[in-house]
Amino acid sequence: MNKSNPPPLVEIRDLSFGYGDRVILKNLSFNVPRGKVTALMGVSGGGKTTVLRLIGGQIRATQGQVLFDGADITRMHQADLYAARRRMGMLFQFGALFTDMSVFDNVAFPLREHTALSEDLIRDIVLMKLDAVGLRGARDLKPSEISGGMSRRVALARAIALDPDLIMYDEPFAGLDPISLGTAARLIRRLNDSLGITSVVVSHDVTETFEIADHVVILANGDVAAQGTPAELRVSTDPLIHQFVHALSDGPVPFHYPAPSAAQDYDRSAA
Repeated sequence: MNKSNPPPLVEIRDLSFGYGDRVILKNLSFNVPRGKVTALMGVSGGGKTTVLRLIGGQIRATQGQVLFDGADITRMHQADLYAARRRMGMLFQFGALFTDMSVFDNVAFPLREHTALSEDLIRDIVLMKLDAVGLRGARDLKPSEISGGMSRRVALARAIALDPDLIMYDEPFAGLDPISLGTAARLIRRLNDSLGITSVVVSHDVTETFEIADHVVILANGDVAAQGTPAELRVSTDPLIHQFVHALSDGPVPFHYPAPSAAQDYDRSAA
């Protein structure tokens, strides 16, 4: 095996998924490079969070494969799936902390749930993880006593508590002020590099995401519309990619929802 070009940690192969007659993803294929930050982007409702749920095995594809380190998540039995999940960390949108637990106990939760470590060792690990996100001093506070940006960082400390190989971020920048947003983005990049992990970031924030991503996958109509480095996508001449990257109101994605012509709607004689 060429160590300079390792196999992808996650491979999506010909993946399809839907709810009833509503197709969300159709014959989707892309790879998540090992040790890199991959951004998963696209218009709202395009299936980005669905992809994260498929990787984590929360839902099962109707067709295709989700390979995690070579093993197919879609075919795993419960015990194997739980073992795979212990190698994954998840940062939910808005953090999803346990509100009745302290910051310390939120980060300690996965360690107590999935290991037989002593409380002394758990304490040391929790303090190290909180220190990594700059919040060791907030360990005794409740989520209601810290800001939204700090809550997101506590959730990140919890996500890395078990030293996962993969961390998935679902809209990590949503609702953050510019300072907190920049802090969160730099933290994602720094932790990815210092811990030697692989990251998948679902985000609509083009500016911050392009600053930290190595690889970007843009979804549209249930499939990959484009993928490449941020620099490559910034100069794309594809109308959809150009509209998305440059936040244009006019393009393949219309501003107006389909409707009858204005003349028809305002014609009272036709009513």
